[in-house]
Amino acid sequence: MSENAEAPKQPVFALQRIYLKDLSFESPNSPAVFQSEWKPQVNMDLNTENKKVSDNQWEVVLTLTITSKLADKTAFVIEVQQAGVFMIDGLSPQQLAQTLGAFCPNILFPYARETIDMLAVKGSFPALMLQPVNFDAIYAEAVKRQQAQQAAPAEEAKH
Repeated sequence: MSENAEAPKQPVFALQRIYLKDLSFESPNSPAVFQSEWKPQVNMDLNTENKKVSDNQWEVVLTLTITSKLADKTAFVIEVQQAGVFMIDGLSPQQLAQTLGAFCPNILFPYARETIDMLAVKGSFPALMLQPVNFDAIYAEAVKRQQAQQAAPAEEAKH
């Protein structure tokens, strides 16, 4: 084997920084909500975005929006954008997509969860420990949905 032959590029993954990008807490019906029995309906919306920062650096932003209601009154709304910069190199496009869509959000989630819990308590509400999220399953479902959408126009064109 020639010494000049290039060895395959080794994958690189390194966390550069984790930070809070945006934060919002609203309690529009305070103090009236504190007079009611605490049996809230809690809804969580989750979203991830990523963008390339440099040749091998990516910013991933995990957005969690928690809405807590008592009957028809909003007790509180918390929105957290937890972000991170990751050095990623040497991955195939499919591996990169999965890393950005599942692995990185999985790293960011505990930080966002802690911030949400702290904000609920600071707002004088009971602690709100969110259940773990299976980002691999969410990513797999998104890929499956995207493949189905791409296949649908092809099926329509045949008819």
